[in-house]
Amino acid sequence: MADVARDAGVSVMTVSYAYGQPERVSARARAQVRAAADRLGYPGPDPAARSLRRGRAGSLGVVLGEHLSYAFTDPQAARFLTGVTDVCAEHGLGLTLLPITGAPTDVDRVAEAVVDGFVVWTTADDDPVVDAVAGTGRPAVVHGGPERGDLPFVSMDNRSAARAVAAETFAGARRPAVLSQPMDRSRTPALLHGPDPGAATFPVTRHRLLGMRQAWQDLGGDWSRVLVAVCARNSAAEAYDVASGLLAGPDAPDAVAAMSDEFALGVLRAAADLGRRVPRDVAVSGWDDADPAAAAGLTTVAQSLYEQGRRCARIALGQPPAHPDPSTAWRLVTRTSTRRPAPAAVPGG
Repeated sequence: MADVARDAGVSVMTVSYAYGQPERVSARARAQVRAAADRLGYPGPDPAARSLRRGRAGSLGVVLGEHLSYAFTDPQAARFLTGVTDVCAEHGLGLTLLPITGAPTDVDRVAEAVVDGFVVWTTADDDPVVDAVAGTGRPAVVHGGPERGDLPFVSMDNRSAARAVAAETFAGARRPAVLSQPMDRSRTPALLHGPDPGAATFPVTRHRLLGMRQAWQDLGGDWSRVLVAVCARNSAAEAYDVASGLLAGPDAPDAVAAMSDEFALGVLRAAADLGRRVPRDVAVSGWDDADPAAAAGLTTVAQSLYEQGRRCARIALGQPPAHPDPSTAWRLVTRTSTRRPAPAAVPGG
């Protein structure tokens, strides 16, 4: 800065203001400083040093619990992150994505992140990055789980919503099935019969299985006979492959409750290719009410991941959360993919 000041014929303080508080310097002085900096090859103050002086980084960190591409390919993650980024834009902040790979370096990456606060996207009970986030002492919030006493928590009531959508989907069924999100961080695909929901270390998966089990038991069914197909990723292509196998056999499910609209759309495509009529041969439901759900006539659970993203961002920036929380409301949206006629929308949450 001293070299730039001498070359520009101004004080060191003027150079500092030209970069850090440009409104305090005349346009002429700013132009002189920039011209001198260009001549000397000076790139400006070091951002990390500047953030230390200011006591803020100017960025919000989102811990994904997934590989980086997930932020751009998963429709539900994209909705949530849009809510987060809109709040960042309102506050003039950047966004730092912190993908988790399962490697030991994940904890170090979180601990060393130069951010003002953290939003933790849905992860598992045993994910060490949650402890790492809490250990930074910076404002933080967990979305979807795990819920713990030392960090704010934002989530819809997954168990109640699952019970409602499964009751709709399983009505009149004899061989219901569930297309499930991963059970744990290994993300191992599996075909299970009536698994214990408590075995799922992802809280979202656990609560949805609990709700679906209760719905089937309410209908007089035996949960141990319900087939649960666990998928590794929220992928319509993976769900299509799984559903193609399930629906091709003589004991094919006659109802499938899927834990995402992506899964459900894969099931609908598989049913169409196999000549299975929806809902006469197989009832199908999804989750999230994504844009394609209405066109597909898909019964689903509607929630606003965008508003949940906004709420999480505000909490991570140190703003006290409002009560009650309207962002976590949900409703059951019934369409033509399930058998039993019902009102268009049943509120809950």
